[in-house]
Amino acid sequence: MIKKEYIHLPDVVGKGYKRFWNFKGRYRVVKGSRRSKKSKTTALWFIYNMMKYPDANSLVVRKTYRTLKDSCFTELKWAMNRLKVRHLWDIKESPMEMTYKPTGQKIYFRGLDDPLKVTSITTEIGVLCWMWIEEAYEITSENDFDTLCESMLGDCPDYLFKQITLTFNPWNEHHWLKKKFFDNPDEDTLAITTNYLCNEWLSDDDKKVFEKMKVKNPRRYAVAGLGGWGIVDGLVFENWEEKQFTLDDVRGFKTKCGLDFGYTNDPTAVPIMFLDKANETLYIWDELYQTGLSNKKIYQTLTDMGYGKERYTGDSAEPKSIDELKGYGLRIKGAKKGKDSIQNGIQYIQDLKIIIHPRCTSFLTEIQNYTWEKDKFGNKLKIPIDDFNHLMDAMRYGLEDEIINKDWMF
Repeated sequence: MIKKEYIHLPDVVGKGYKRFWNFKGRYRVVKGSRRSKKSKTTALWFIYNMMKYPDANSLVVRKTYRTLKDSCFTELKWAMNRLKVRHLWDIKESPMEMTYKPTGQKIYFRGLDDPLKVTSITTEIGVLCWMWIEEAYEITSENDFDTLCESMLGDCPDYLFKQITLTFNPWNEHHWLKKKFFDNPDEDTLAITTNYLCNEWLSDDDKKVFEKMKVKNPRRYAVAGLGGWGIVDGLVFENWEEKQFTLDDVRGFKTKCGLDFGYTNDPTAVPIMFLDKANETLYIWDELYQTGLSNKKIYQTLTDMGYGKERYTGDSAEPKSIDELKGYGLRIKGAKKGKDSIQNGIQYIQDLKIIIHPRCTSFLTEIQNYTWEKDKFGNKLKIPIDDFNHLMDAMRYGLEDEIINKDWMF
């Protein structure tokens, strides 16, 4: 006897996404605040509809492949469990792939850091008809997006439909996503905004975070809370570009590493940098940007990434954490900081040319949103906002020795 269990789909999915769930046009675009259910709802949709349409195969994409495991891959496994169909799926982690056992349909995972693998997918069963681009904001080039979409061209059975789903946090109103999908959407595009208020399962602790943000940081609340576009005016750093480079390109330059501590709401942030002093160029090679890391896990993660032997300068506001990391074997010291250290550090970095590797998506997000604070009349102050600053602070810590050598007072 086969045991059957019936579920009521609206109870599983929840409210706020009816148009999203039923739309079958070419582009389905969701910008939303944190905790708005956009990624979880998308994951539920893909699992449910893969099982509903026996010829459908899906592709899940992020700018960098390594970020997929802790985001979309995990969300899709969560969706299987919530729909109580986990036993019907075969899940492989290396390489990441999910197969629906009754039919052989697949969910593929790719990163734009390996474009050849994105465009070379051949399905054994059915057709590749659906794509989910998570954190689409990370894709800074519209041309890269258009190239990606070309992989979705081709024939499709009449009962199926080609669809590209984009989900992201709307940090910057100048991003190409706004003009392409939100300013003047056509009939083949659904562009919606969601926020935490439609999440009926939000915990009381999360609600308190948003309520505090609403009072203490209304600018951030408008974006991270309500899902509105971030208004970026008065960038602290404009001396940067996103560009591919290799370790051979930076061989012989000084390695510089900073560390800004975080845990629950704020991430631990570590940029791995190379400084070409002769040409006044700073290369951002790699990054750690993650919440929930204990000091032991910070050490393990940096070691696993291949950076366990580097020298670090960390936030001196956490002397106990620095001592603990030293005990694990990390070569780290506390930043000296002091009067005017932020302004002097920023001034030093502004005189450099900053080259950012495309895989450093969190660094790119911060540097595009790190702006000067304003007074109540809208005048810029020589104080950076207390936001989008975790990697920016860590960059400054990592370069502190060079800044001090400039004879600036700390």
